[in-house]
Amino acid sequence: MYNERILLTPKDILEKEFKIDTRGYRPQEVDKYLDTIISDYEEMFSIIRELKGDKKALTEDNMRLKQEIRNLRSKIDLLSESTGDTTSADVLRRISNLEKIIYGNK
Repeated sequence: MYNERILLTPKDILEKEFKIDTRGYRPQEVDKYLDTIISDYEEMFSIIRELKGDKKALTEDNMRLKQEIRNLRSKIDLLSESTGDTTSADVLRRISNLEKIIYGNK
């Protein structure tokens, strides 16, 4: 993905040869600067690898959580279908009837 957008690799920078002119740059300064650029490129590629790993893990977590949501929604639908339109008054009435059966009519 990023390889198409990044033109140079650390190896390309390391192997770059400059022509020396009589009034050219000092080769030691150019080499030192290129070493810094190479280090930055290597760090950038390392960060990209880490981010790709993070992205993969997050995508897997997201898919797992979506599946869990689908499962829970289907369970809720099944429970609501099996219980019908039960209200708290219905539940209290049923509890009262059970208590009467267990403890006798008082």
